[in-house]
Amino acid sequence: MSIILTALPAGAIVVAAEPVTITLLRRSSSIDVPGLRSSHTVPTPRGGGVPIAAGLVVAAALMHSVPSAAFGIAVALFAAIGLAEDLYGLSVGERLVLQCSAGAVAACVFISPLETTPVRLGVLAAAVAVWITGVVNAFNFMDGVNGISAAHALIGGVAYGCLGAWRADPFLFAAGTAVAAVALAFLPWNAVRARVFLGDVGSYTLGAAVAVLAAYAVLHHVPVEAAIGPLALYLADTTWTLQRRIRAGERWFEGHRTHTYQRWCDVGWSHQRVTVVSAAGTATLCLLGAVSLTGNPALRATADLAGAGLLAIYLGSPALLARRASEPELALDAHTHRDPLLPARDRRPAGPAIRAGRDLGRRHADIGDALHITVRPRAGESAGGGVCGQIKTALLLVIGVHESPRARGYHDDPGDNRGDDDASAHAPIQSHRPVREAFAPRLSRSKDLRGRVPT
Repeated sequence: MSIILTALPAGAIVVAAEPVTITLLRRSSSIDVPGLRSSHTVPTPRGGGVPIAAGLVVAAALMHSVPSAAFGIAVALFAAIGLAEDLYGLSVGERLVLQCSAGAVAACVFISPLETTPVRLGVLAAAVAVWITGVVNAFNFMDGVNGISAAHALIGGVAYGCLGAWRADPFLFAAGTAVAAVALAFLPWNAVRARVFLGDVGSYTLGAAVAVLAAYAVLHHVPVEAAIGPLALYLADTTWTLQRRIRAGERWFEGHRTHTYQRWCDVGWSHQRVTVVSAAGTATLCLLGAVSLTGNPALRATADLAGAGLLAIYLGSPALLARRASEPELALDAHTHRDPLLPARDRRPAGPAIRAGRDLGRRHADIGDALHITVRPRAGESAGGGVCGQIKTALLLVIGVHESPRARGYHDDPGDNRGDDDASAHAPIQSHRPVREAFAPRLSRSKDLRGRVPT
């Protein structure tokens, strides 16, 4: 019954209100225009998280409990701050002051049922306020590609809903399912073709909601690994990037494009691929965290080590991917033995041919990545030795080069798209015709060894 009273109304509000919200955002000129730090290329309305905030506030009002009151207050306050940032813009100092104030108010309501000394209550309130503010900012920092924050909120909501069902906790179960419902209802608007962005109002809302659920779970004796599993990847990426920028002497409070998921985009991954892989990592961390619920120390320690290893691989993956992209690729030229234009002696199974690497990513792949060139000298000759060798190399460029799928306007991975907002970044790569036209005037006056003039 709690799912019907909370999750379904919350999700229904998002489904019904999102089209109207997009229209209002366009009329108010709340548009995210692409910039140097953007991962999108098409101006898109921002502020699509308003229906999410409304749905979660309604769900909190239907739960009738002190934790739900803290949940609703945190969502409403942080959503208001995010909406002000989306519509009018706030300075870094203004945002920080407002966020800390909202976190303090939500923390005071959150810990009010606890019975302990005033000093402990004050310390606990401060810790909860810092926790909520930190998680809200982590969600905002990580919301940089299509669908990533909604997908992580969906996974987190399901995880906390399952924890609530496991421990028979009505608030954790109802609030978790409500978060999952609003995130699932928003994904169609943002995951594949981004018709609207969450905006700060959406990332602040989801961050505050998940932060309150995690703090509630820890205070009610849920193992820490299970409680922060849905947030582990976001917190690790944010913390690691922040410390790296501080050590490098950068202005850490300014925007940038050096988060791990953003560096995945820089090596050519699409928005959808980044979202799916990172969400799969978070789901795995949730499952590893759930091992702590078994009470077996050995299994718990093993799961903790596996989770730490997974995070280490995630944080180190951009360097590995960049190194792999900068190395030449070996590919078998499947066309050489079938080409009727080549002499018979060259129509034998081809050996490995070097194909240009992708050190600049798919956006800047040059024509060399689209060509398969195999040059084989005769016995006793070097590949480029003497005039004959140079002529043969040029001839093979003119008559022996074949178009690959990329040269015809397709990519290696049929699903490698960056969403509609990045469609302009994938212009078809030109074929080898300019190469042929560049060489043809020079070679039209020369004959090859068989007396044939290339055309």
